[in-house]
Amino acid sequence: MARIKVTQVKSQIGRLKNQKKTLEALGLRRMNQTVEHEATPSIVGMVNTVKHLVSFEEIK
Repeated sequence: MARIKVTQVKSQIGRLKNQKKTLEALGLRRMNQTVEHEATPSIVGMVNTVKHLVSFEEIK
């Protein structure tokens, strides 16, 4: 299964509660922090929820 690298590029200050919880569930707690996850449908959906706050790329 493919893996994706997710990096938080914008602050969560002033964002909706569900967006903050989604970032926390992805393991992102501070700016420019990067985490790797399997590209499961649930993880991809979470990334889509906060796509304006993160950048992501597929790892081969």
